[in-house]
Amino acid sequence: MNITTWLAVAVFTVVFVLIATEWVHRVAAALGGAVAMLLIGATEPDHAFFSADSGIDWDVIFLLLGMMLIVAVLKRTGLFEFIAIWAARKARGRPYRLMVLLILATAIPSPWLDNVTTVLLIVPVTISVCRQLGLPVIPYLIAEVMTCNIAGAATLIGDPPNIMIGSRAGLSFNDFLIHMTPIVVVLTIVFILMSRFLFRGAFHHDPERAAAVMEMNPREAIKDSRLLILSGVVMAAVIAGFVLHTFLDMEPSVVAISGGLVLLAASRLNPTEVAKDVEWDTLAFFAGLFVMVGALVQTGVIGELGRAAAEAADGRLFGTAMALVFGSVVPSGLIDNIPFVASVSPIVAEIVESAGGLEEAGMLWWAFALGADLGGNATIIASSANVVVVGIAAREGHHISFWQFSRYGLVVTATTVSIAAAYVWLRYFVLV
Repeated sequence: MNITTWLAVAVFTVVFVLIATEWVHRVAAALGGAVAMLLIGATEPDHAFFSADSGIDWDVIFLLLGMMLIVAVLKRTGLFEFIAIWAARKARGRPYRLMVLLILATAIPSPWLDNVTTVLLIVPVTISVCRQLGLPVIPYLIAEVMTCNIAGAATLIGDPPNIMIGSRAGLSFNDFLIHMTPIVVVLTIVFILMSRFLFRGAFHHDPERAAAVMEMNPREAIKDSRLLILSGVVMAAVIAGFVLHTFLDMEPSVVAISGGLVLLAASRLNPTEVAKDVEWDTLAFFAGLFVMVGALVQTGVIGELGRAAAEAADGRLFGTAMALVFGSVVPSGLIDNIPFVASVSPIVAEIVESAGGLEEAGMLWWAFALGADLGGNATIIASSANVVVVGIAAREGHHISFWQFSRYGLVVTATTVSIAAAYVWLRYFVLV
């Protein structure tokens, strides 16, 4: 590696340490790192701002912005308070029962919606219901985003890395249902059981608060019925657009920003007031992170990581599959798994092709997808959904530190990836 490559690695390492230790605000660290990458020549403006492979992913930025606008309007209808009261009543105020209910409420839509969209919708509900019951918010938010990262792996459209893998490998929606959904169901059940012990400190039942919530009428929380109906129509159209985007030849980002702007215009709300609820800090953080990771792509660092993981198995299918499952976890945990998959998937494609194509070596794609998706639970910057949840929590006064998240994330990642590796071994090398 040349001096620029080493400097790029050094800049990323310093920024990662700053984010992890919180010596500098994560947005300042990410944007400062992006500027440093430009100054040392690890990337150029043409790549940083206009390249789909090694620059800011504007599709992700505008997907986030569109969904944030929709959520900002929905907040004014009282819908989140309605769902919060309903969920608290269904759980009868029992904390663990509530967590299971919220995990399931996250897991069911995650395979059909982008992970970021799912957490944008469920997080406000969670904050509201926890406030009603006097419960600590952070454990519930961490449990939900981890569920989202697990459950989103079930389908082609549930997680951005899956969309990239499906496009590169020529895999269909049904292929993902057959190969990924079974193990995702198992992992979701395992996570529900794990959450009983991981978050046991959060399960303090307050009978008085629970009794007060049981007496509340959810319908009284609705503030604007007209706006709620209008938001429901737009949201239904956006979800349909997400599901059908491949057939419509329309990017999810276009669907989201169109829905957000249409709803904002039709709502007759003050745009300035609505814009105040957009997580601008989160969008800026993503921009900086994309530029930094793009610089690592440009200098060949990420490609080398992928090649090293594959070559460690010396061309044997079983060893390669295990290398892809476990080898994808570390880089996916250190950087957002979207740019990681974008840069490493061409390498996996070459390995699959040289090993006999999909018929003989298709399991390598599923091993790669599982490692990349599940690695998203390791740290707060490992997936887009994590970053969004941390940003919303901070805005609402609930600070989730890097190590607080990773304390749970590393345990969950190690457990789920080990089970996923066993699944790959059993399904593709034993039960054949």
